Amino acid sequence: MASIFTRIVEGEIPCYKIAESDRFFAFLDINPVQKGHTLVIPKQETDYLFDVENETLGGLIVFAKSIARAIDTSLQPIRTGIIVEGLEVPHAHIHLIPIYDANQSFSLGRSLSLPSEEMQSIAQTISAEVHL
Repeated sequence: MASIFTRIVEGEIPCYKIAESDRFFAFLDINPVQKGHTLVIPKQETDYLFDVENETLGGLIVFAKSIARAIDTSLQPIRTGIIVEGLEVPHAHIHLIPIYDANQSFSLGRSLSLPSEEMQSIAQTISAEVHL
């Protein structure tokens, strides 16, 4: 059975898309820990990040860098952090989390409740700054 992320890539489940290439996809996390919390995934479904082929893993990091730069430019955090946990969804993924305050908690497990309109606006704002 396809993971929820594969179903998002295939358009079966809606998302707040940030960017897409032939091999990678970025979209807002629906349970964000900060405004602009973005997931970056390879389109090829692989459960564990360190099982991803080396060339794909390198490409994923470069793609994530482009998305992080767009977050930095559009949302103006101090910087964008990265977390790789990989336990919740069996599809390799990277969390890009804007850091707005030096004392900000930087962990998964808690989330903000943002209205759909705000999520869409955030996605459009970041997407406009993506340069692949």
